Amino acid sequence: MPGYLLLVTAVPEWHIITCEYPPRVGGVSDYTRLVAGGLAEEGDRVHVWCPSNSASAAPVSGVTVHEGLGKMNSLDLRRLGKHLDEFPHPRRLLVQWVPHGYGYRSMNLPFCLWLWNRARVSMDVLEIMVHEPFLAFGEGSWKQDAAAAVHRIMAIIVLNGATRVGVSIPAWRDRLHPYLLGRQVPMEWLPVPSNVECALDVTNVGGESVHVNPTTQCTLGHFGTFGRPISKMLEALISPLLRDHPNRSLILMGKGSTEFRLNIVARNAGLKEQIHATGQTTAGELSSWIRKCDMMIQPYPDGVSGRRGSAMAALSHGVPIVTTAGALTEPVWAQSGAAALVPPGDVPLFLAAVNDLLADERKRSQMALRARRFYLDRFDLRHTIEALRSARQPHLALCES
Repeated sequence: MPGYLLLVTAVPEWHIITCEYPPRVGGVSDYTRLVAGGLAEEGDRVHVWCPSNSASAAPVSGVTVHEGLGKMNSLDLRRLGKHLDEFPHPRRLLVQWVPHGYGYRSMNLPFCLWLWNRARVSMDVLEIMVHEPFLAFGEGSWKQDAAAAVHRIMAIIVLNGATRVGVSIPAWRDRLHPYLLGRQVPMEWLPVPSNVECALDVTNVGGESVHVNPTTQCTLGHFGTFGRPISKMLEALISPLLRDHPNRSLILMGKGSTEFRLNIVARNAGLKEQIHATGQTTAGELSSWIRKCDMMIQPYPDGVSGRRGSAMAALSHGVPIVTTAGALTEPVWAQSGAAALVPPGDVPLFLAAVNDLLADERKRSQMALRARRFYLDRFDLRHTIEALRSARQPHLALCES
């Protein structure tokens, strides 16, 4: 009978390549930190390769950060390649894909070719996490259309080298499929978890500019970055929700909230005492403010989806949400009953949904429980970590001797 030798492979090692990482602010930055920390907690070795930061991020146990991407030009990429070659083969690269994040006015073809070369020539294992696939055609100037065309070429190159693709929402899977050019590459939905951890202490809340009237009976909240598309939707809702309702208040949370409040108050002076803004705060402070809300109002022009971190923050805190169901909304949202869904742009229906929930405390409590359960079942970080690690090389192998 042949003998067998038990081989124990090395601890799984990851090389996460990202366009941003803390202390830089951004959704990809927060997501990368969470995933890197989650993999490290499982005992994996994790290296993060990112552009240079002006300040150092708080260290994450088990995660080594290399600021080796530089400006992501050819010289920087050759230098990065030499650093990667110092690590044992096969190297597992996990790329956080947002075409506009890697410089060259969002058209960094050399970066895509470098990734393809790492996969096809250096024989690295290339995995892609797609946060955004490419710009759409016909939504801006001819320059945007030109960038959209280049983005699709970039997608073809990167997908041609990838062995596995994760997508932040299922809709990206359908949009990317034609650019596989017939290759059979696994694509998996890896929802983006909340980057706002639930704070234990809800009494110590920062934000000196926020002074909510203690007599307020109903507190609404909105968390976001207050970009124009969503701000425009909010503007149509705020006055009808607060006018003639002195017992209601609204807390605006996130970067840009202070400026947005000033704009709203300038046109609605009578609402000055009912609208409050936190400005950009720490995650702990933000968590405390979210938990003080009876309900979150989160309209999105393309609908709520698994890539909306602001919605994830509300769900993870078990706060009822009134939001919109649009082209990118996954069917599981309607099935879950975790949020009140209305079509984008339907202001009367949105207002009715908010008023209905505010009038029924029992319904709000039930929705809050479903929201928290929906988050834990579908979006919690552990699902992403389990999915990523499920495809790793096995630790144990039997070799005939």
